[in-house]
Amino acid sequence: MIRNYFQTFFTVFISVLGTIQGQEIQIFTVEDFDLMGDVKKCLVSTDYGKEEYDFNKNGLLTKSVTRYNEQDYDVVYYKYSKGELLEKRSESYRNNTFDASTSIAHFYEIDSTDNIKIQERIFSYDKQFIDEYIYYYDEFGDIISIKRTNNDGTDITQVEHKKFKGENTVTYLLNDLPIKSIRTSTLKPKNKPAQNVVLTKEYLNGEENFAFEEVYSLDGKLMAQQEFEYDTSAKKFVPTTRTTYEYDQKGMLVAETAKRGAGIIKKEYIYQYDNSELGNWVKQIVTPDNTYTTRKISYYPPQLKTDEE
Repeated sequence: MIRNYFQTFFTVFISVLGTIQGQEIQIFTVEDFDLMGDVKKCLVSTDYGKEEYDFNKNGLLTKSVTRYNEQDYDVVYYKYSKGELLEKRSESYRNNTFDASTSIAHFYEIDSTDNIKIQERIFSYDKQFIDEYIYYYDEFGDIISIKRTNNDGTDITQVEHKKFKGENTVTYLLNDLPIKSIRTSTLKPKNKPAQNVVLTKEYLNGEENFAFEEVYSLDGKLMAQQEFEYDTSAKKFVPTTRTTYEYDQKGMLVAETAKRGAGIIKKEYIYQYDNSELGNWVKQIVTPDNTYTTRKISYYPPQLKTDEE
C-alpha cells in the first residue's frame, strides 16, 4: 500500500517522542516505506515538503529527515546492534539552529536472563529526564505489560491476550481501564480467497469511542477499511466511512474509493518506475487532485552487501 510520507514520518517521530498509550517499540525497514531491494537512501519530494530516509545494508532505517522549509527540519537517528535497537535520537533544528530543549534521546537495554524485558529511558538533549518505560514479555514473546515512570509517578499498561474460536484479541489497559483492543481473525468466504480481518477499538476514559475494521489479503495487502463511531444513545458502534483498495498485477495500489453515506470519493494512482531490477516507483501521481510525489533512490552495490551489526 502506498503511504503518505509525512504521515509515515510522524509515526516514526511520535515513537521517538515517547510511547503513546502502550505502543510497543518499532523498528522500521525499507518495506515500511514501500521500497524493495538494497536501498541505501530515498529522497522524497512532494508539493508540500521533503523527506530523506537512510538505510543500512540490512534494510534497517538509520536516519530520517523531515524538511519543512530550508531552515526548519527534524532529524531522527537509529543505532542498532545485531538487529536490535540501542539508541534513537531526535534532533530539532529551527532557523538552521540546533534546539537542545526539544531534542530527545532514547536508550534501550535488553535483559534476556529469563523472559525478555526491555528498558527504554528518554532524556532531552539538555539532560533532563523525561520518561522510563519497561516492556515485559512472556515466554512466547508476547508483550504482557508496560511500566511507565516519570516525574509525575508510575503508570502500568497491562496487555491481555485472549484466543477464542480462531480469534486473537489483544487488549491494552492503562491503570485497569481499557485504551485499545485489537481482534484478529481469518475469514474464508465461499468461492473467495481467505482474508485476515483486524478490528481495532479505541476507548476514552474506559468507554468505547471509535473503531475501525481492516481486511487484508493473506499476502498483507489492505483491501478494505470500515470506520465506526460510537453512538452513545444507541450504545453501539455505527458504520461511517468505508474505503476499498484496488491493486494492479505488480501489487501496486491503483485505486482508493471512500464511501460515506451517499458521498463517494475516488482516487487513482499512476506510477513511473526506476531501472532497478525490482522496479521501485520514482513518481506517483494521484488523480483527480493531480498531486504528486517523486522519489530519488540510491542502492548499495551488490558486492557491498554483507552482514551488519
